[in-house]
Amino acid sequence: MNRLPPLIELRAFDAAARHLSFQKAAAELGVTPTAISHQIRLLERYCGRALFRRRPRPLSLTEAGVRLFPVIRDGLEAFAAAIAAVKRDEGKQPLRVTTTNAFASRWLVPRLPRWRKLRADAPLDVIGTDSVLDLHAGDADVAIRYARASPADGIAKEFLADIFWPVCNPALLASGLKRAAHLRGHVLVHCYWSPSDLRAPTWQRWLAVARRKWRDVPDLKDMDHLSFREELHAIEAVIAGQGIGIFSDALVAPELAAGTLVKAFDLSLPGYRFYVVRTPDHPREKTIQAFCTWLQSVA
Repeated sequence: MNRLPPLIELRAFDAAARHLSFQKAAAELGVTPTAISHQIRLLERYCGRALFRRRPRPLSLTEAGVRLFPVIRDGLEAFAAAIAAVKRDEGKQPLRVTTTNAFASRWLVPRLPRWRKLRADAPLDVIGTDSVLDLHAGDADVAIRYARASPADGIAKEFLADIFWPVCNPALLASGLKRAAHLRGHVLVHCYWSPSDLRAPTWQRWLAVARRKWRDVPDLKDMDHLSFREELHAIEAVIAGQGIGIFSDALVAPELAAGTLVKAFDLSLPGYRFYVVRTPDHPREKTIQAFCTWLQSVA
């Protein structure tokens, strides 16, 4: 591709050619007439031809200037139209929000009608994944991170914290599950936590804490087990009465409120915090700020 002169020189020439006045061109572009004259001289040096007749007044275009002016004018108008079209299209593009599968399904999605009512002009593209997408690489526009400490990959703001409770179908309580000692012979439902997370809210940790509070707490080997890689599947199994699970109160709040699930014991484990994370100077900063404010309001 042939090398082009700087855009600032082309804009100065276009304005001066339209007005046939350096002073009016300077007023349009918000610079001084001297700056316009300087940019046009640079363009003339680049072209190797004079583009304006400066004497006698008034200012007029040379033959080279007359040939160049409509091409530059049309080119700048095409640039402006293309950029405006891109901006319009960008406003129609969904805001890409990444979060975990469980949080997307059980917390965010049920609340999306409220967002649509508030901002019908800003649809969301929810990317449910347990992988950490790179905001700086453009994999998503905004992230909801689940962590113990504030994430370091952007501007982070906490909007929610949770607690983990052992919960079960109320039919299990009715069958005689009254004390931790009664866990013996019951099915414990597990979901995957990274082995590197030594404070993960697992049954092993809960039983260890329970032994400091109650007597005759059974060992893991005294119970049956049902394990899931995906937390959503574990929750569904417990709702169906297949065992007792330890889950975030943020994820099973509707079932606890409706009585579909009940707390099996009055002993919880500390959870994590939810952060909304964004990068600085994002092109869709206003929409992202609105989304962050909305998250705070519905949390």
